[in-house]
Amino acid sequence: MSGNTTPTALLVHGAFADAASWSGVIAELQNHGIPVVAPPNPLRSLASDAAYIASVAAQIDGPVVLVGHSYGGAVITVAGTADNVVGLVFVAAYVLEEGESLGELQGRFPDSPLGSSLKQATYPVEGGAPAVEVTIVPEAFPSVFAADVPADVTRVLAVAQRPLAAGAFTETATAAAWKTKPSWALVAAADQAINPEVERFGAKRAGATILEVEGASHAVAVSRPKLVADLIRDALRATG
Repeated sequence: MSGNTTPTALLVHGAFADAASWSGVIAELQNHGIPVVAPPNPLRSLASDAAYIASVAAQIDGPVVLVGHSYGGAVITVAGTADNVVGLVFVAAYVLEEGESLGELQGRFPDSPLGSSLKQATYPVEGGAPAVEVTIVPEAFPSVFAADVPADVTRVLAVAQRPLAAGAFTETATAAAWKTKPSWALVAAADQAINPEVERFGAKRAGATILEVEGASHAVAVSRPKLVADLIRDALRATG
């Protein structure tokens, strides 16, 4: 592969959000002429979500840098083993070890306010009993998810959440791509959804290049898109 091939940035959103949460970051990257794709993350199971994202990456011509926010970090940890993935960027994210679940990683640290702010619902499963999915109760959404985002924006985000299948919390990662691919990580120091210690621990364990952002909420890609895009550009430059 020629040295001047700019990798494509493939942005993977997390739970309680959708690909539109990357809008500001996408605009920043496009302004710099960087190819970018932001597919939907199904949020149904770690294995199937990772298989989907790996398949999207594999169908992109040339190298890819995977960027995962929140639960999307767990997804890219597994999906990043795809052959043309050359780097990983974790944004306020879970960075799992092989054989580890979100619940196990989180369980080593004090709980964030997220756990007590979740609402359960069910969804139909073909040929089986209904399964449980979770969202953040709308009134808790601004403080837990997006404390540094304007109130009128968080009101919209709160009702546009994508639910996460509850089973995803206990599913273990079948691979840890950071063992063979370079990684970068943004720690949102004021995160109320994932304890920043969880982000810090996973990033250090992965040997990631770490950027700590003081005062940043979980929705750092919405509140500080330029900063997030700059970190992605660092990763693209280092791997391109």
